[in-house]
Amino acid sequence: MSGKTNFWIRWRVRVGYPVGLAAFWFARPRMAGLLFGVGIAILGLLVRGYAAGYLRKHKQLATSGPYAFTRNPLYLGSMLLAAGFCVASHSWISTILLAVYLAVFYPVVIRREQSELQTHYGEAFVEYASRVPAFWPRFSAARSGKEHFSWALYRQNREYEAAIGLAVAMLILWGLMLWR
Repeated sequence: MSGKTNFWIRWRVRVGYPVGLAAFWFARPRMAGLLFGVGIAILGLLVRGYAAGYLRKHKQLATSGPYAFTRNPLYLGSMLLAAGFCVASHSWISTILLAVYLAVFYPVVIRREQSELQTHYGEAFVEYASRVPAFWPRFSAARSGKEHFSWALYRQNREYEAAIGLAVAMLILWGLMLWR
């Protein structure tokens, strides 16, 4: 991993917290937007949860389930979570902050992970990457492995934390709506 990549990886979390706080600060939620945003965010949670049930980190290349449509369903789900927050926040400033954050950090992180997967899985990853797009999903599943969704993997990957985070974020937005 290059020094430049390390910089972006290290600063992803450090920058994420103030961006998140600023997004709340500028939020001006309204009930309709909040409800619609929750719906979009729940779709993101479902994508992330579905992906987590197939992910055997550092043990097996995930190619089944949502990984047959996109190599990065967790990031796609996170983007949908962020989009839901943006709609719920009813703030162009919050939306721009989150969009810039995602545009700056996600491509670097995705490239690093793809490089690590190629190093770890070699030709199997190269062949998989030739069939499945990096981010935007294909409309039909690529030929994939035989794995099935596992609740044990979902729990092991601690994906329930995203649901807790969403609930907290939406409760904060709801509180802001009532307070302002």
